[in-house]
Amino acid sequence: MAKQKFARESATIMTEMVLPNDTNTLNNLMGGKLMHWLDIAAAIAAQKHSNRIVVTASADNISFKQPIALGNVLTLKSQVTRSFNSSMEVFIEVTAEDIPANKKVMTHRAYFTFVAVDQNGKPIEVPEVIPETEDEIEQFEGALRRRQLRLVLAKRMKPEDAVELRSIFNLD
Repeated sequence: MAKQKFARESATIMTEMVLPNDTNTLNNLMGGKLMHWLDIAAAIAAQKHSNRIVVTASADNISFKQPIALGNVLTLKSQVTRSFNSSMEVFIEVTAEDIPANKKVMTHRAYFTFVAVDQNGKPIEVPEVIPETEDEIEQFEGALRRRQLRLVLAKRMKPEDAVELRSIFNLD
């Protein structure tokens, strides 16, 4: 059985600047470039938590709240919210800062799932997450519902077997 780790031990902060090669014709950050950075930030958190090589299993709930302009500095904060056998859910929040205007705004949120693998690429057990703060506990509890929803949508779980979702859909 893998050890337990506090959620904060996986917390990662990554900083990027939006340069001309990262933008679309409106001089805003391209969504695909942001998704690339989200994947990297989330992978670092998952790797820190598991101390293993990790592979992306899913990227979902990417909320594009507002565009990010050329020249903005991005801060991507990621943290493992919960672990399952070999998989980990990672939450990422993006803040864009216009330094000359002294303006900072939260622009995006996302959930990614990673699987830890051994040297042969086979899934391997990961440590459990121990949430401490109110926010960590809320993320931890919601992770099981999000996981079951992902599995139902991927047709890897029958809706009637998604116990955590039953009350949401009034199936009880």
